[in-house]
Amino acid sequence: MVIVNWNKRDFLRACLGSLARQAGADFETIVVDNGSHDGSADLAETEFGALVIRNAGNRGFCAANNQGIAAARGEFVALLNNDAEAEPGWLAALYRACTRSPEVGMAASKVLVWEDPRRIDKVGHLIYPDGQNRGRGSGVLDTGQYDREEEVLWPDGCAAMYRKGMLDRIGGFDEDFFAYGDDAELGLRARIAGWKCIYTPLAVVRHHRSSTD
Repeated sequence: MVIVNWNKRDFLRACLGSLARQAGADFETIVVDNGSHDGSADLAETEFGALVIRNAGNRGFCAANNQGIAAARGEFVALLNNDAEAEPGWLAALYRACTRSPEVGMAASKVLVWEDPRRIDKVGHLIYPDGQNRGRGSGVLDTGQYDREEEVLWPDGCAAMYRKGMLDRIGGFDEDFFAYGDDAELGLRARIAGWKCIYTPLAVVRHHRSSTD
């Protein structure tokens, strides 16, 4: 379980609190802190017992996630934005999705808007007829239209699970991106290599949209 953080103490506390309530999953929590000066790294270590990797400066989302992934010891690694909060069954649902088949290398969450959880932030990603990659369902009301487990192209990096074996073969995030667009590039590279992604509506998180710097 990897969380990248930069000066978001209150968000991080809520995020880690949601992880403390996870049920049905054994996991380690790794916080990669990009040089915060608000005490959030200390909070993660002392209040929640997370393993904290402390960077001297802001290395960006991609490099920091790669650090966390390299430090993770499990067969699967989940990513959660520090401005997101997971429902108690989130990790267990992602794990079930990833272990459906050895061809599944990624699992996507049902990401809802924190300020209005009736609305969808993203439920996996697709490429649309105009050639653009966009999150499915972004901004629409959740009326159960995405309550079926199904294959999507790749997950949103806000809340996802990846098979470590897949990442060992294809590589992690492209650090040239720093932030944004990175999950699409990794997901497309994984699909080209033959890996699948499963979206599960049982893996629910609430996300403060665009609040992470």
